[in-house]
Amino acid sequence: MYTLLLPILFPIVMGILLFLPKPERRKSYLVYTGLVLAVNGILVIRAVLYSGGLVTLFTLHPKLPVILQADELGKLFALIITVIWICSGFFAFSYMKHEKNEKRYFAFYLMLYGVLIGITFSGNLITMYIFYELMTLCSFPLVIHNQSKEAVMAAMKYLLYSFFGAYMALFGIYFITKYGNTLSFTFGGTLSSAAQENKPLLLLIAFIMLLGFGVKAGMFPVHGWLPTAHPAAPAPASAVLSAIIVKSGVFAMIRVAYFIIGADFIRGTWVQTVWLTLSLLTVFLGSMLAFGEKVLKKRLAYSTVSQVSYIVFGLALLNPVSMTGSLLHVLAHALIKCTLFLVAGAIIIQTGCTRVDELRGIGKRMPVTMWCYTIASLGLIGIPPTGGFISKWYLATGALDSGIKVFSIAGPVVLLISALLTAGYLLPISIQGFLPGEDFNADSVKKCEPDKYMLLPVIVLTGLSVLLGLFPNPVIQYFSELINRLV
Repeated sequence: MYTLLLPILFPIVMGILLFLPKPERRKSYLVYTGLVLAVNGILVIRAVLYSGGLVTLFTLHPKLPVILQADELGKLFALIITVIWICSGFFAFSYMKHEKNEKRYFAFYLMLYGVLIGITFSGNLITMYIFYELMTLCSFPLVIHNQSKEAVMAAMKYLLYSFFGAYMALFGIYFITKYGNTLSFTFGGTLSSAAQENKPLLLLIAFIMLLGFGVKAGMFPVHGWLPTAHPAAPAPASAVLSAIIVKSGVFAMIRVAYFIIGADFIRGTWVQTVWLTLSLLTVFLGSMLAFGEKVLKKRLAYSTVSQVSYIVFGLALLNPVSMTGSLLHVLAHALIKCTLFLVAGAIIIQTGCTRVDELRGIGKRMPVTMWCYTIASLGLIGIPPTGGFISKWYLATGALDSGIKVFSIAGPVVLLISALLTAGYLLPISIQGFLPGEDFNADSVKKCEPDKYMLLPVIVLTGLSVLLGLFPNPVIQYFSELINRLV
């Protein structure tokens, strides 16, 4: 029991303790936060290696037990969360000294870590929903952190969208409780024979739930919070919002489509058609909006809207190859987008520049940082040898193999167009940064690389994204074994 419960409760309790009156020495609570992150990382790894079976915490109702279980999918997401959380937290040790109320930031940061592990280790739909709501409440303070007018409006928008999505998901849970054999996550779905007799109704419920959880994933038309919340939050918060929080929506969609409703129930229906259409529309619109955006963090936010829907598109195809691509892109995008947002934060702190047109010659001033940005950008475009190339290859191959009319061709075409647009909004920053032109006075440039606390996480994440591209086979094999049981 404690193997699964400890990595959830420990950071939540430690985060709450940061609110208690104690000496305000900055070094003390930074060391405290670092130790909590390290210890919980060990607890998560222990849970991944040694946990097994269901753990019932308590019962809300005879049909609504709150239970924990770590299956292969949950373990995967828990490890991704842990890597990103430690790297972004380490970056924040230096970044947040430029912000007010940093102890409050780290308190909610730790609490959110525990809640996210709770989502991944949830054993049934109601448990996941409880932690999903707690995630919104714990991430809200990170968005509103600096309390500017922009941050307040962005946080309120984030809250409203999140509650709207949550209510749609809760509405679906009522029907699943009636027509499902159980709320526990089961390979192939849990719907009873009565569901087949009411298939039109259950398909509508499936779509409502997918759209509800799609709010966090930034899927059109419920994506509006994302490009507003990301720029308003501190850069380390933007990094985890883009790398992890949006993936919680993806994780919930996987649970609903593959573990509750069942892929066979959805395949070939209007739900799959609309799901595919919305995902491709989001891919294209997100890329177009990013291409025209001049504010760096907002450009990266629109990019997240587009890139996460690559994952959603692969899930909606409902075949093993495309889902392998989706899970690969979950991992690749988490590493890459966290890198890009941390680089944006480093640029803002070191230079004060927030707009793309202010970054001419930035490669001369911050060469190591900008090389990491460039490598991560190549990964997001899908250029080998980065992990982004492998994931997009599987997504395109899965679409071509799907045999679904229109989408088997439209999917790869939209993904290719999006890749070209991604190159168009990311690479010019590197080109202008390293090759600013003959009229640029390079002799007057003063180097301003960030300190080791900010630079080391960026280098580590960049290296991991390249390693994923160079040695993808162990990861692909793990995903394939998991997916063959799902689809």
